[in-house]
Amino acid sequence: MRLIAILSALLLPLGSAVAQDYPARPITMLVPFAAGGPTDTIARLTAAGMSKSLGQQIVVENAPGAGGTIATTRASRAQPDGYTLLIHHVGLSTAATLYRNLNYDTKTAFAPIGLVTNAPMTIIARPDFPAGTLKELVAYAQQQGDKLTYANAGLGAASHLCGMLFMAAIQKQLTTVPYKGNGPIMNDLLGKQIDLTCDQATNTTGPITSKQVKAYAVTTRERLKSLPDLPTADEAGLKDFELGVWHGIYAPKGAPPAIVQKLAAALQAALKDPTLIARFNDINTEPVAQDKATPEALAAVLTSEIDRWAPIIKAAGQFAD
Repeated sequence: MRLIAILSALLLPLGSAVAQDYPARPITMLVPFAAGGPTDTIARLTAAGMSKSLGQQIVVENAPGAGGTIATTRASRAQPDGYTLLIHHVGLSTAATLYRNLNYDTKTAFAPIGLVTNAPMTIIARPDFPAGTLKELVAYAQQQGDKLTYANAGLGAASHLCGMLFMAAIQKQLTTVPYKGNGPIMNDLLGKQIDLTCDQATNTTGPITSKQVKAYAVTTRERLKSLPDLPTADEAGLKDFELGVWHGIYAPKGAPPAIVQKLAAALQAALKDPTLIARFNDINTEPVAQDKATPEALAAVLTSEIDRWAPIIKAAGQFAD
């Protein structure tokens, strides 16, 4: 024990020196999804904000595929020197159960930096869907069951998770129709070829306000400023139904604590920037509170969300391998 204490004391100045020199070159932030989507947009805005504090550019690199596990695997295997980061959403927590043969342990593979934002989702249907309210939708879905079609953007997508949560809440299985992305879903919803979906407000606000789709609820605790007349799921009668597409930033396991703290401080500074706040508002989200943009807060959310989703995914029997 005495030897460990001596070594720790010797290494503390080294860690501080490493943090002082960091970053000495550009940082790569891996995004598990294609360019142009909500996570990519959030990543680029956040990376630009953090770069100001760090004095080095954070370069966003898209590495889509396999439900986000390609980028996540790369990040887990990267050198833990602070020059490779991962931004991921709620899908990181669900992958722990969806994929039964992952190359990494989701709970231990990363050093959390902090939460970034919690983007709301909306429950929507084709424009001529018979139900007028969320209560009517639930009653109709319970009556029709698998006669109704629910579209998602693929296993592990936020729309897939929302669908599983909805079916678990109403205790009825609908016919699930997987798509490759949200764009084709919206096209088929507008064309009345599918019945229901759940998508981020970033993608649905326009069709909702123009009444191209029928909207029933937002899945977060508070109403959206851009859709003030749309009730929350809880207000509309589906109690305890909550799903936000939270995003967090991670470094590989073993990243020096001093570097982790420096990155967290840069994230906190970025999330206070008026330009970033305004841009986030443009995509119907907002930065988390400062006490959430910390390693401790993100670690707690990741663990609790893994535990939350595991029984839901297992009950649905929908696995990605």
